[in-house]
Amino acid sequence: MATGIIGTGSYLPPTIIDNNELAKMVKTDDLWIREHTGIIERHIAKEETTSYMAAEAAKKAIENANIDPTEIDLIVLATLSPERATPSMSCIVQDKIGAVNATCFDLNAACSGFVYALQTADAYIRSGFAKVCLVIGAETLSKMVDWKDRSTCILFADGAGAAIVKDTDFGIISSVTRSDGSSGMSLKCKERSTRNFLNKKAEEKHYIQMIGSDIFKFAVRKVPACIELLLKRANMNKDDVDYYVLHQANARILASVAKKMDLPIKKFPMNVDRCGNTSSASIPILLDELNRDGTLKKGQNIVICGFGGGLTWGAHLFTWGIDTK
Repeated sequence: MATGIIGTGSYLPPTIIDNNELAKMVKTDDLWIREHTGIIERHIAKEETTSYMAAEAAKKAIENANIDPTEIDLIVLATLSPERATPSMSCIVQDKIGAVNATCFDLNAACSGFVYALQTADAYIRSGFAKVCLVIGAETLSKMVDWKDRSTCILFADGAGAAIVKDTDFGIISSVTRSDGSSGMSLKCKERSTRNFLNKKAEEKHYIQMIGSDIFKFAVRKVPACIELLLKRANMNKDDVDYYVLHQANARILASVAKKMDLPIKKFPMNVDRCGNTSSASIPILLDELNRDGTLKKGQNIVICGFGGGLTWGAHLFTWGIDTK
């Protein structure tokens, strides 16, 4: 038996900001953004919160899996952009969807969050502590970027993706997760004020800061090595995999990874052009798209791989089990 995905869902805010709109706020243009990132437009939350988008994605995943919310034993929600410190986003989602029997907690592994959350759900299922789990990646990154900083505001966007997983006769074959805190300051965002009355310093505004060249080199180096280890553990080779669903950070990163692995780019589906970088939400959003449009077929071997802040990275190799009609 294995932990398999039996349903997917996603939510993207209806407000879309294209590159030409961004050019009105920061010194850039559509051509420059396309050439450097592959992004054309992105979804930005207006009134939507992280928990709201997560709950909407969860409802769609539950419907797709054809289960009752009361069957869910565990909700793991990956995010670095919650709207509250407490209650957790997962507890808010539990209430919104009626998953009254679920244990709930949040997890922060930045852009690797969904991979880490899925591994956590897998561990719960394999240990017997849970049978049906809801795994979510949800972000409202638009509130964390400086809209005058071209290096970040052109990249990040908002959205949520979710998956229902359970013990099945298909699913996860091999997993790898890794972290490197010594390089973590290459992508950072300081927490908003947690000062008390003893600290009289003026309030600062803290935004996402990134050394883009460091992150690019990190991703192009670590992702192929991670996938190679993943496949080695499963006694499989790269050609046995039908699709590589990677974190949608930047089209140039994905193209560089494909080239380094000597694989056709068609094996690396993308939606970064339409969705931007939604951090922990990017992989489940793309999985949901591929599930619903029939790209993914029952029995195919899929690799998902996340990489980002922490620094963190990780991947899962699994057999797809949903038969899309």
